[in-house]
Amino acid sequence: MNDWLTAVLLGVIEGLTEFLPISSTGHLLIAEEWLGRRSDLFNVAIQAGAILAVCLVYRTRLLQLARDWRQPEAFGYLSKIAVAFGITAVLGLIAKKLGAELPDTVTPIAVALIVGAFVIFAVEAWAKRQPAMAELTWKVAVAVGVAQVVAGVFPGTSRSAAAIFAAMLAGLTLRPRAAEFAFLVGIPTMFAATGYELLKVLKSGEAVAAEPWGQLGLAFVVAAITGFAAVRWLLGFIGNHSFVPFAWYRLALGAVLLLAL
Repeated sequence: MNDWLTAVLLGVIEGLTEFLPISSTGHLLIAEEWLGRRSDLFNVAIQAGAILAVCLVYRTRLLQLARDWRQPEAFGYLSKIAVAFGITAVLGLIAKKLGAELPDTVTPIAVALIVGAFVIFAVEAWAKRQPAMAELTWKVAVAVGVAQVVAGVFPGTSRSAAAIFAAMLAGLTLRPRAAEFAFLVGIPTMFAATGYELLKVLKSGEAVAAEPWGQLGLAFVVAAITGFAAVRWLLGFIGNHSFVPFAWYRLALGAVLLLAL
């Protein structure tokens, strides 16, 4: 397939799946089985596009938090973001030191997709019996921080899904509020992960010759546009619906992959 078209397709996949509870890493690894592997630099570029997308979606909220950071409510919210990110960073580095790496095969991703589907079914069944709670507690912050590391260690889990459902299980049962906190914690988390990967690429010298800069730029823009649309759509969807349709999608995709393999 033409490299430019591949860049567009992978940018679309990253943008659509990064913030939906269906696993962007899993979908990219699956796509690369058919489209061919791209460099680490390429993956850094499309993830940077996804970061830009969520920053644009939440630009008003981010500006409000930055402007009012001395106010108790904003300071408390930012403190909980910092705690969740700190837990993710520390545990993530420990996982890296212990040798946690992304798999090169599709099988573990298929299994994680199926397991994640049943987790969504269980969490939604539990949430139905709970009152709608919008309070962001320290328990929620800790749960989200740990959940992001779990998602990083097990591709196919989905970072956004793990963070959202951890927040709900910890008491933040109002879906839009849980999603907002998960996405805002994801901004520094993704910045840190992208920066870490970029440093590795620069040290290896791969940045000079690994990818045509035009394709990198195109993939970045495509990921940003599709990511923006995906987040806006998701926030509207979960205002009146549960996450159960995503569980059915994960279950179907995981089953198809296992049968194909």
